Amino acid sequence: MKSILLKKSMLTVVITLSTASVYYAQSVKDTLNREADIEQVVLTGVADLAKDRKTPVAVSTIKEEQIIKKLGNQEFPEILNTTPSVYATKGGGGFGDSRVNVRGFDQVNTAVLINGVPINDMENGSVYWSNWAGLADVTSAMQVQRGLGSSKLAIASVGGTINILTRSADKKRQANVTLGVGNDGYYKSLFSYNTGKSEKGWSSSFLVSRTAGSMYADGTEFEGYNYYFALGFNPSEKHDLQFTITGAPQWHNQRSFSPTIAEYQKYSENGEIDRRYNLNWGYKSDETGVRREYSFARNYYHKPVMSLNWDWTISPASKLSTVVYASFGRGGGTGTLGKVNNKTENGFRTSEGYIDFDAIVEANQAIAAPGTGANAVFTRRSSINSHNWIGAISSFNHKINENLNFSVGVDARYYKGIHYRVSSDLLGAKYIVDNTDINNPNRQLTNTYSATPNWNPFGSKTNEEKIVYYNDGIVKWLGGFGQLEYSNDLISAFVQGSVSNQGFQRVDYFLYAPNEQKTKNQSLTGYNVKGGANFNISSTSNIFGNIGYYERQPFFGAVFLNNRNDINENLTNEKIFSAEIGYGYRSPILDANVNVYRTSWDDIYKRISYRDAVANKTYYASVLGINEIHQGVELDFVVKAINKLRINGMLSVGDWYYNKDVTASFVDDETREVIKAGQLLIKDVKVGDAAQLTASLGADLDVTNWFSLDASYRYADKLYSSYDPAASIDTRREAIELPSFGLLDAGASFKFKLNKDQGFRFRVNVNNVLDETYIAESRTSILPTDKVSSAANAQTYQEAGRIYDGIADGNQVYFGFGRTWNASVTFTF
Repeated sequence: MKSILLKKSMLTVVITLSTASVYYAQSVKDTLNREADIEQVVLTGVADLAKDRKTPVAVSTIKEEQIIKKLGNQEFPEILNTTPSVYATKGGGGFGDSRVNVRGFDQVNTAVLINGVPINDMENGSVYWSNWAGLADVTSAMQVQRGLGSSKLAIASVGGTINILTRSADKKRQANVTLGVGNDGYYKSLFSYNTGKSEKGWSSSFLVSRTAGSMYADGTEFEGYNYYFALGFNPSEKHDLQFTITGAPQWHNQRSFSPTIAEYQKYSENGEIDRRYNLNWGYKSDETGVRREYSFARNYYHKPVMSLNWDWTISPASKLSTVVYASFGRGGGTGTLGKVNNKTENGFRTSEGYIDFDAIVEANQAIAAPGTGANAVFTRRSSINSHNWIGAISSFNHKINENLNFSVGVDARYYKGIHYRVSSDLLGAKYIVDNTDINNPNRQLTNTYSATPNWNPFGSKTNEEKIVYYNDGIVKWLGGFGQLEYSNDLISAFVQGSVSNQGFQRVDYFLYAPNEQKTKNQSLTGYNVKGGANFNISSTSNIFGNIGYYERQPFFGAVFLNNRNDINENLTNEKIFSAEIGYGYRSPILDANVNVYRTSWDDIYKRISYRDAVANKTYYASVLGINEIHQGVELDFVVKAINKLRINGMLSVGDWYYNKDVTASFVDDETREVIKAGQLLIKDVKVGDAAQLTASLGADLDVTNWFSLDASYRYADKLYSSYDPAASIDTRREAIELPSFGLLDAGASFKFKLNKDQGFRFRVNVNNVLDETYIAESRTSILPTDKVSSAANAQTYQEAGRIYDGIADGNQVYFGFGRTWNASVTFTF
């Protein structure tokens, strides 16, 4: 692949290497050499990446070497936790259930791209990392651009952009075999092979791996596979084609419900905190009578993604980069359905806190004729969320003169989400009764479907017996973008804009007669404009700034209300305004960056509920006009005082809050009558779910040429709980502040070369070395002054002594993992 990184005009296809997450460059020349090295082993094409001392955005880049060394058996996004304003957690702790926040924005509002192609769900913006569990094996670089970033696409980059770059087919000829082990039965095996490029321009790369075991939390067994294949062809110097396909079929038991602090204490051996406790699992006897782990919460999915990249160098001044891609996701997640003897899982919970699934089977078997009421049964269902997704991005770049160039392009996508439920396990029941399909009422269903991933994701499974709901979501996207940029040795500047039109349709097969099932297309237009400039004051110092405005269409759930074909008549685009300025310093001893930012996010849509206990009915309000402010300062640095020692660190301090009160009107969905109107008193309430102050300090020491040590300490503070604005109807409530925490991670690497092409690499990681007990996130915001029950004479949590580390023990939280470890050996040949 011809290097395009050294062309000054290609501002948006290069990678900055001057962050605390990568190794120090002694000079600008060394930086360019390292950038070229990255380009040789990753796909670029339509990817918009940032270049040091040129692209005016705040950015951090993590290379393949660091991912291989330090990720171990952590979740993939956790490798970003030592970059400014990033807060990644393991979520419930199941395999691939992690999540990441950037500048206080969750991953729904953070754009995630693979080689420049967006992967956020087109219906709701979500990213499910379990679908991408194998990415760590094939990633050659990972870049985080905080803020609106340098991408020309109209993507959900409110908080930032995470661009994951996979290796290209023409990586040098090499093979690797890796075996790894870790805590709780973790085991991984991997084989990869690269052919290198032949004289005729062909190259290929292949990888396959298997990972299995349990996570740290109880009841979280898993098994995942990963495959990757890349085929490259250079028919001439003008054309470069790269085909890739990657997939990660997996199943994993989850901890999908957050236990309360009181439950972590209740089911521990010593009355303290059992960080491993999981509400969702227990034991169930198989056909041979052996009791095995079984869970009501099990996720399974297979989402292969294939793409064809074509780079055409039309002339020395013009280039066309195009990618055509497709994704076919199949799978879902399990949960409970119904009740038996008026009991759900808590009615079958043992004194140890497990679910007795054998007792559920016995209770279901005793129901002779399953139906409703007293004859209901309690089973496991599976919610299917499959999809078909195809798209294309094409970008034309032209160099007008030595300093000025422009680019224009198109972005087209089609997405169809397929949503329904099936019966996963009858748990001893003879059948279930389903009355949710108005066209086929009172069905008695006996078929069940395995909660395992389908290795063939191209089938539609339309013959499955569907229950509870069955609908499709269709999203059509067409966008255009353009950019003009100027660059010389001292100044680089750009201005860019994009416009996109999204069409939304919903098809409901259960709630409507056949001629009423499909809605008309609901079309919405959004756009963004942004610009920035960088000025190299000297060979060591540079300053930069950027500013942008973005009008983003709401997600699918805001278009159609109440999980029906009801169209929201009050739709409006969300408005995002962002600005930042920064300073960079480069010297033989120190690389450092500091920047300040401010983002205003206006006209946020939220669907909230209000429960009327007297009427025994729930009413909903579509709230418009919520505004959030996210502002802060970020610092990162790398120090190389001596040749063998590198010290890196970062500090980020944010101030993220709701900026105004808004009005909410709760409506009876049947009569359209306004039942209750009030103010959501949320002004100045902190935006929760991520630490607003983070810091880290780490060191890498090359003891010898074959032995190295590394360690890092990470601190999180100003961490607030998730916050439901509905809790502040006509009364002001705060998000609770969780206790701060600090975590120490450490590792060691050993390398033994047999010859220039063969050798062994050993790696050991220990995470949370000091076994710190800490709360990573809270799903609720119960104050110590709240009452423990609805009784008139009930005590507050504080009066009842039900406080843990300053937090009411009724809060539903996820504790972080305790001490974990992993070790691996890799043979390269």
